[in-house]
Amino acid sequence: MMPKTAADVRAFIQNRAVDRPKAEAPAVVIDGAKATLRMFDPIDSWGEWWGMSAKEFASTLDALPAHVNTIELLINSPGGDAFDGIAIVNVMRAHPARTVAVVQGIAASAASFIACAADETIMSPNSVLMIHNAWGVVVGNADDMLAYAEILEKVDTQQQAIYTAKSGKPAEEVRDMMRAETWLSAEEAAEMGFADSVIAAEPDPAPTARWSSADLKALAALLAEQGSPIPSAGEREEPPTQAAGEPSTVDPEQASRLLATLTLTKETPHE
Repeated sequence: MMPKTAADVRAFIQNRAVDRPKAEAPAVVIDGAKATLRMFDPIDSWGEWWGMSAKEFASTLDALPAHVNTIELLINSPGGDAFDGIAIVNVMRAHPARTVAVVQGIAASAASFIACAADETIMSPNSVLMIHNAWGVVVGNADDMLAYAEILEKVDTQQQAIYTAKSGKPAEEVRDMMRAETWLSAEEAAEMGFADSVIAAEPDPAPTARWSSADLKALAALLAEQGSPIPSAGEREEPPTQAAGEPSTVDPEQASRLLATLTLTKETPHE
């Protein structure tokens, strides 16, 4: 129901503040000496429903047990606040555990240099990584605009240093890629050195043959016509009892035995 009075508006705002979904600090799964956490939100200094803050990230790492020696960071984030992104990088590097960033969807902007700052960077199939120059909004006079441009240039230099250290590319080449806002596929990111590897896609499993009782009966009839002995009940499996309304299926090995018998019959005619 839409609010109609001032009291309704106040109640609406209060309820909205309580009920609005928040981006919680990343949940951690610990398996032996490895801790896995997800970065599936924008990066923002306000945290909570605005995204993940460096403070929330640091609190999560501080709470890890002392025996954890590997941190797996699963990333699907559009990026966000560059300064909080740099803070996350430094928190991650200061932790004694080895860090492995796995890009599961997108690592863009600040999320991309966080991924590249890990000890190992892995791209999932069909994931993407995007690098670009920092941008922002400022209101003021010409002096304010020029001063803000200097700040953005410093942020670009910080980001470029991370990308250069990861890829081994010349600094100016990386800056050109940032100016152009470069989107990299998983394979391109690995080829250019922004990632260490790409997870191989799992092949689709081969379909399993399904044989009905009618199929087996037809095979058995064909064998009988050719004079080939049909395996006795002790040598073959009986078709499973089917439930009402369900198609009857048979173990493919049973059908294979009948087919093998048929093949032998064809190759060795009866006298």
